Amino acid sequence: MDFASLILLLVMGALIWFWLHSIRILEIAREAGRLICKQTGVQFLDDTVASTKVQLARDDNGRRILRRTYRFEFTETGNTRREGEVVMLGARIESVTMEPYQIMDEGEEY
Repeated sequence: MDFASLILLLVMGALIWFWLHSIRILEIAREAGRLICKQTGVQFLDDTVASTKVQLARDDNGRRILRRTYRFEFTETGNTRREGEVVMLGARIESVTMEPYQIMDEGEEY
């Protein structure tokens, strides 16, 4: 095996690892969105999150890692779509935010 083939295999291996790692982070973000919706009593729409931003950031130890931002949609009434955001720092959830929404009383109709 020549040097160019070895480099090509290493690059392909790194890309496959990055892709699989990104899928794992996406699943963590999706579960975080679903959980926050369940905790707040709203409906998590489309059962998915969408990547909106990827940037380099530093973790608590000063190492550079990727900060990924994912967007999800939810509804409190079934009539409107509102947006939420999950920010992942590496494989750790950094924050989950939701667009303001109106909380309905149990007796109120939508």
